Amino acid sequence: MSKERLLPFGSLERNEDDTITCSCFKLMHDRVLQLWKDSCNFSKKAFEMGRKDPRKVIYAIKMGFALALVSLFIFWKKPADVSQFSIWAILTVIVMFEFSIGATFIKGFNRGLGTFCAGMLAFLFAELSLLAGEWEKVVIVISFFITGSFASYLKLYPTMAPYEYGYRVFVLTFCILMVAGNRTREYTVAILSRLVLIAVGACICFIINICIYPIWAGDDLHHLVVNNFKELAASLEGCVDGYLKYVDYNRILARFMSQSSGDQLYLGYKTVIESASREQTLLGFAVWEPPHGRYRTLRHPWRTYVKVSGAVRHCAYTVMALHGCILSEIQAPPEKRQVFRSQLQRVSSEGAKVLRELGNKIEKMEKLGTDDNILKEVLEDLGDLPSEREYETLQLGFKSLSETAIYVKSPLISTLRLPNKDLPKQKLRKHVPWPSWISFEGHGLIKEDEVKTYQSASALSLATFASLLIEFVARLQNVVDCFEELSEEAEFKDPNIIVLTTSACFWTRFLRCFSFKS
Repeated sequence: MSKERLLPFGSLERNEDDTITCSCFKLMHDRVLQLWKDSCNFSKKAFEMGRKDPRKVIYAIKMGFALALVSLFIFWKKPADVSQFSIWAILTVIVMFEFSIGATFIKGFNRGLGTFCAGMLAFLFAELSLLAGEWEKVVIVISFFITGSFASYLKLYPTMAPYEYGYRVFVLTFCILMVAGNRTREYTVAILSRLVLIAVGACICFIINICIYPIWAGDDLHHLVVNNFKELAASLEGCVDGYLKYVDYNRILARFMSQSSGDQLYLGYKTVIESASREQTLLGFAVWEPPHGRYRTLRHPWRTYVKVSGAVRHCAYTVMALHGCILSEIQAPPEKRQVFRSQLQRVSSEGAKVLRELGNKIEKMEKLGTDDNILKEVLEDLGDLPSEREYETLQLGFKSLSETAIYVKSPLISTLRLPNKDLPKQKLRKHVPWPSWISFEGHGLIKEDEVKTYQSASALSLATFASLLIEFVARLQNVVDCFEELSEEAEFKDPNIIVLTTSACFWTRFLRCFSFKS
């Protein structure tokens, strides 16, 4: 009897163990499967990154080649110090070799200056420690304190921010040289051997980075400024076209709040506004680069490129405000927007044309023609926009409450009544996006003063959109002025002379590449 009672209990325990085992295996299987999917997605994204920008693949190959070349010092037999301290050349390549040549020059300058100063200071304290005799250890400890304190304090100075890496190299190199010299008792040999190997590693970085498919930060800055012109032109046309179309407020707002990646209108001016930090980074690299390619002046005006892009960004804020009018809850009726459709479209198309023309000129590095008045057309179209009197007439002529599904047969707003059977109060409140505080009297009667308030706000919505468009055109003048300043400083070519110079022979063009201008 007891055995019969124990058997079901034992089988129940086995069933529980099997269930736990199956759950563990299933959990492990799910994790392994998820890990495999993540690895596949990572591989696809890495491949796509290289396909979009092959320069990244080339940079990786150059980095590997530089490391392979400097690793040959490991097998150097004579003198023995070369193979012993070859790690310094290897570390120099690792920390100095950057994507662009300008970034490599900055790292090289910081590392070179920091290493040289650390070597000189280490040599000075090494001699003092040897002269101190039994106080040698005290001198070494004091030297560590003085070097670390002063370097850490000076790097906090605002103008020293670009050289923070140099300060770190300075402190690290000083400490390593003092430790190595104290261990071998040969401070001079330790300092000189490390300085020479660091210089060799730096030379390898410069030679490979410049001679094998050079990547210039100045080119990236140039292309970024040109792209800002094109992106803003597309956003401007998209804003005006979107405003002149019927706007479903709830749908547009939901899409904007989710920041859909497919909203090119939003991404266009967003790209221009957020490009400021990247421009400053590229500017810091470009000013270190030697004359190259089309940028043959010794001091190319890279800062003026950033100034031009800043003027474009100033216009982008106006485009962002235009986009805000599309998302606004207070909207002018669609039929009233169509009254000035042609004027708004002409101004936007001409403004976008000016931006694209300036972008193409910067891309080709050409000046504006002597007879070109690039803002002439857009200023003429600006005079066709409605005046203040026309807006007042437009406001008095409003017959609809909003661009919603409210249709009224009565032409008199003061006696507007909505029958409860056809459109109840709750449904009316649901369809009217603004104002939500509209009150109702009796059987659906809307107060006259509240209707007039909404009519005035709707008229101002259209007036605001047009005034923002006028402000955009006014800011275009600043863009043109900055472009002319850039064309003079960078010595852009005259478009009327380019036709004559393109017929030069091969050797003339070849030798011209090496003729730098001061």
